[in-house]
Amino acid sequence: MFGQKPWFVLVVIGLATIIRADQPPLVYDVEHSGSHFPLPVLPSFADLPVVRPLPDPFAWSDGSGRSTNFADWSKRRTEIKHEIEHYGIGQKPHRPAKLTARYADGVLFVNVTENGQTLELTAKVDLPPGDGPFPAVIGIGRSTGSLPSDIFADRKVARIAFNFSQVMAHTQKRGQEPINQLYPELTHIGAYSAWSWGISRLIDGLELVQNELPIDRKHLAVTGCSFAGKMALFAGALDERIALTIAQESGGGGAAAWRVSETLGNVETLGNTSSAWFLEDMFRFANRVEKLPYDHHELMALVAPRALLILGNPDYEWLADESGYVSTRAAHEVWKTFGIGDRFGFSIVGQHRHCQLPDNQRTEVEAFVDKFLLGKSDVDTSVTKHPFPDTQFESWYDGWLTGTSTFPEPDSANTVSLFFELEDYCPKANWIAGEDNAASQQKFLEPQPGVNNTTAAATDQDAWITIPISVPKETKYYVFARVNCPTADDDSFWVRFDDANFNAANGLRTVGWDWVNLTSTPLSAGSHQLQIGNREDGAKIDKICVTTYVYGPTGMGEDDAISNTAKKSE
Repeated sequence: MFGQKPWFVLVVIGLATIIRADQPPLVYDVEHSGSHFPLPVLPSFADLPVVRPLPDPFAWSDGSGRSTNFADWSKRRTEIKHEIEHYGIGQKPHRPAKLTARYADGVLFVNVTENGQTLELTAKVDLPPGDGPFPAVIGIGRSTGSLPSDIFADRKVARIAFNFSQVMAHTQKRGQEPINQLYPELTHIGAYSAWSWGISRLIDGLELVQNELPIDRKHLAVTGCSFAGKMALFAGALDERIALTIAQESGGGGAAAWRVSETLGNVETLGNTSSAWFLEDMFRFANRVEKLPYDHHELMALVAPRALLILGNPDYEWLADESGYVSTRAAHEVWKTFGIGDRFGFSIVGQHRHCQLPDNQRTEVEAFVDKFLLGKSDVDTSVTKHPFPDTQFESWYDGWLTGTSTFPEPDSANTVSLFFELEDYCPKANWIAGEDNAASQQKFLEPQPGVNNTTAAATDQDAWITIPISVPKETKYYVFARVNCPTADDDSFWVRFDDANFNAANGLRTVGWDWVNLTSTPLSAGSHQLQIGNREDGAKIDKICVTTYVYGPTGMGEDDAISNTAKKSE
């Protein structure tokens, strides 16, 4: 089923994409073309399977198979949208029945009424000279986001500024934002759901004032940078009336894949992104991103078959552009599968300030604007520019391309994993032992109630869990702990190797017992000491795994995929 097609079939398919007239549409007339499809039943967190590579964007949510037929994409796209809303940002509210708009003095006014409350959105509109209708770009914060305005003005593209704070603040206070007046029952939603809703309501307004405001709604774009780059990506993914999305330096939570980012350094991982932007429940996945049933290559895929340009800046480590590169490679396969690979591009270029478009990215932006806003068919938009020639990206998704995954799984030839039962190392101070049938060997440790050391580790060595370890080779090691940390007030420990400074391992919230990553560090072959200190009471810790495998154990540890366990509990 997943094998390579014979060469002659590939030739026929290649010719067909060139000569056929029924290419997938460049844009749609409605916000969500798949709204008539039933939504899949999604598992609870506890029932979600572990998927370490990037999930297959063509696989049905119920596990019944997959389809790469474009005729099935709207249905599959609806499933991905539901997964992202259900686990990540909260459901984007639908267009309300009562919505009015007017255009006056260069400003678009949109009034949205729901639950007896009215919210007014205002957007300044810069029109080119002439009669139009004009293609338009919705810029987040400013009329063209962080892109140079002349790229659009010189091409007679109208510029519309989206004031996102009229919907929700950058650091939302849940339940106290403007959108909450209309939807008091949706206080849990993340900002990217709310902001996407606001952009869609502006597009509704453009439809209502089409006789006064000459905008070509078949050629709308959206753009933004940094957190607004994420906003642009979510807006383009969730509204199919947007023909072109340009997401600039969107980082973690944008183009970067959560799974890949976990393997990098000081980057915006799921656990380190802003909780205001997403569902609070999403942070259950902070230390178990492999249980997330989607990843952000699929967020990008929601834009298909419409046009998407991703801009990156590798000079800023926090943006996780190596992760973004892997993610864009994976997402691009969706467009290529449908024979429209030139509608997706990515350009990751350094040596410039954050959100300042350099000259060597300008040509890519201009090409996408010319092709997808102005309709110039002779423009080359096959852009795959990046500084990561040595990054191995194929293994993250080749399983759903070929049927045979090369994703690195632990094996006896290359994995070292040492497990430690912590009740054997119970300190003399600050800790108590507990019993739980769900814990390994039914025992665990936790700080004594009321004993918190949130500013620094305890100075009393008798309060540290001290574990002597011996590693057989010099390499990087990862420390995973099996913990039960139910709230943000009891989800951290102090951790160090040998005589280094203690570092806080925080944000370890779990649903029941689960493995979380405490730290990672290079170790020389030989003997070392791992020490763990209490930081917040209520945080229960069961077991430790020191491993060379970046993704760590599952289950109780020894019985999972890590096969060459070197057990040590004496």
